[in-house]
Amino acid sequence: MTYQALHGYYLEDLQVGMSAEYSKTVTEADIIMFADVSGDTNPVHLDEAFAAATPFKGRIAHGMLGASLLSTVFGTRLPGPGCIYVSQDLRFKAPVRIGDTVLARVTISEIVSEKRRVTFACECLVGDTVVIDGAASLMVSRKAR
Repeated sequence: MTYQALHGYYLEDLQVGMSAEYSKTVTEADIIMFADVSGDTNPVHLDEAFAAATPFKGRIAHGMLGASLLSTVFGTRLPGPGCIYVSQDLRFKAPVRIGDTVLARVTISEIVSEKRRVTFACECLVGDTVVIDGAASLMVSRKAR
């Protein structure tokens, strides 16, 4: 398979309003592996007794674990392979817990063709609750001429 065959959308293929999503149920293993990979061993994520004494009343997933699902959408669906993250603005609005299914959704809000930049509205939901929202900017390749 060539690299060309692995490429996602090109800039010329994109339109404002296009959207894509990815869904994942967060497991105990996800939280442990994320703590190991990231080095974030905050006990609010790993220790039930500690977390029970916090305002969350129990363990919560790392905020960046939920946010990483947005990266999954970008890298695999829209724009897909070949895109480059430029910036991400996030607001963490509600906790994600073990067993929650997180739906990460991105929607194109602006395309700046001359700079090859695409801006996306981003949100992660658990059911009807927005747990993360924000915006991202990505660089997207043009088609070869």
